[in-house]
Amino acid sequence: MANKRHKPEEIVQKLRQVDVLVGQGMQRADAIREVRITEQTYYRWRKQYGGMGTDQLKELKRLQKENERLRRAVSDLTLDKLILKEAARGNF
Repeated sequence: MANKRHKPEEIVQKLRQVDVLVGQGMQRADAIREVRITEQTYYRWRKQYGGMGTDQLKELKRLQKENERLRRAVSDLTLDKLILKEAARGNF
């Protein structure tokens, strides 16, 4: 059986499904099995995405992309600065 990679939106949806089933009186372990994930996966997802809504998830993804873009910009500028420093010393 091949492993399936769940998208963050699907993860949040499955976490909510478990919460609803537990709220209806089902045992947590049974609710986790009902949404077809393992308990270990459930608790790992809950630690990472617990309490997040889809709008918060989209904002998190946007911020992660922006952070990566800014890191690349800073590293490029740092590299340019080092090159100019070497050139100013005459070591080219």
